[in-house]
Amino acid sequence: MLSLRKIGVIRRTYRHLNRYRQILRVLFKYGFQDFVEGLRIEEYLEVGLQLISRKRRERIEQFSRAERVRLALEELGPTFIKLGQILSTRPDLVPLQYIQELSKLQDGVPPFPYDKAIEIVRDETGKMPEDFFQHFEKTAIAAGSIGQVHKALLRNGEEVVVKVQRPGIQSIIQIDLEIMLHLASLMERHLEEMRIHQPTKIVEEFAHTLEKEVDFTNEAAYIERFARLFISDDEVYVPKIFHELSTERILTMEYIDGIKASEIDRLQRDGYDLKKLARNGASLILKQIFVHGFFHADPHPGNVFILPNNIVCYLDFGMMGHLSSQDQLDFTELILAIIHHDGKKAGNALLKLTYFQKEPDKKKLERDLDEFMHRHIYKPLKQWEVGKLLNQLLEMARRFGLQIKPEFFLLIKALSTAESVGRMMDPDFDIIKHAEPFVRLIQSRRLSPIRIANDMMESGTELLSLLRDTPRELHEILRQAKAGKVKIEFEHRGLEPVLFSNNRISNRISFSIVLASLIVASSLIVLSGVPPKWHEIPIIGLTGFIIAGIMGFWLLISMLRHGKM
Repeated sequence: MLSLRKIGVIRRTYRHLNRYRQILRVLFKYGFQDFVEGLRIEEYLEVGLQLISRKRRERIEQFSRAERVRLALEELGPTFIKLGQILSTRPDLVPLQYIQELSKLQDGVPPFPYDKAIEIVRDETGKMPEDFFQHFEKTAIAAGSIGQVHKALLRNGEEVVVKVQRPGIQSIIQIDLEIMLHLASLMERHLEEMRIHQPTKIVEEFAHTLEKEVDFTNEAAYIERFARLFISDDEVYVPKIFHELSTERILTMEYIDGIKASEIDRLQRDGYDLKKLARNGASLILKQIFVHGFFHADPHPGNVFILPNNIVCYLDFGMMGHLSSQDQLDFTELILAIIHHDGKKAGNALLKLTYFQKEPDKKKLERDLDEFMHRHIYKPLKQWEVGKLLNQLLEMARRFGLQIKPEFFLLIKALSTAESVGRMMDPDFDIIKHAEPFVRLIQSRRLSPIRIANDMMESGTELLSLLRDTPRELHEILRQAKAGKVKIEFEHRGLEPVLFSNNRISNRISFSIVLASLIVASSLIVLSGVPPKWHEIPIIGLTGFIIAGIMGFWLLISMLRHGKM
């Protein structure tokens, strides 16, 4: 399993120095020297940076900065591509022009050899593949950065697909995550504008997401849970999982022979009812969000197959979202406030869906929300583009320093994708109309006597616990104060530049002392005439002078490069 260890000292950084150099080389290649220099990374990797050429290996002026970010992430490989794909759903963190570029990121990883796939299947099951399969396709039918998929035939004649994890992928991800976390900590320390976004927290969340994705037992559990929730729904089909052939690194599931939701012409040609499919798809995602609070977070057309009788089937369950009943209620309140053009309620609802270090100016937030709603409120509901509207709302939240909770990004992504697929099938598709009964359901839940009674009981229990625990906790605080164990911590802000300068000064003084000592020692050796000699000059002393010269030029170049002597 992945384990994210924060890199705070140089010895851990140097553990993966070769990969660090490779990452920095790519950043220099695509013109991000200003970013690297802003991190002041020389303090941690001085030797490493001296070995990196800063010459651009290709002309990058023709690309925008957003395009260069995408190209750099693609070249850096699977971990960075996954990070870019996740950031493409975070308009609160990333400006719109970067969102559009990051959305183009594709894995683009060639399949690994068949022999490696068979070896992994054998290692995971403890048996030879022929014990389970009559046939195992040598050519993968799909390949990604985490794994690839092979079609196979079981001994009993059932057709299946086997998802096999890419060899060594966990080690690659582990190294990249540790380097990412180190870079994120430098961003928080040296880039004032990045602190509000808490880059280290983003990397930690990303690590948690990847940890679930590289463990295929999570996807198997998601499929089983989804199947139980929709066991009585005839409009959706869930593939069967073969648990005896599924582990952390392999996942075996039923082969689905259907038509992709994006193949509109084929669906029409085969007589499918596209309007009904649009309704079924919308009802399915809305049930997941508002009824079960457990939803497919990536229902793009490639992940949705259409089966006979207009049945919808999801394929890839690697990314799922979870909502509590309170989350459902908070999101519903935001949607209703926007529909009813109530800026104050919309502002309060938006704050419930976000994290923030400093509470924003509520009056200004309400005013901006009123302007936002004014641009949309007078359009007919069927002309609303829910995905675009919600993404604009997230952009506004970003301007106010608000960070949307991760589960709501997945929700917005799922709704946006479902809406776009629905309109591909039916240009008159109106997701708002389909959402009305589900919104009323959430409202009725909020006002139900059982819900009110449960909330009152829960609040009463919490109050009793607080009253019961307060005297004991107060007594503990007084006891520790009496014993001298109470500690008061102060956080100094704005001292980082001073500390950095002092650290650099002390490093240069130490470097200069070593340099001076080397010169003095070499001079004494030369004067003493210690053999062996070259042209009557002791070789050891001469070597010392050469090393001292190199060190002196190195120090001089470093000082000139930073514009300070």
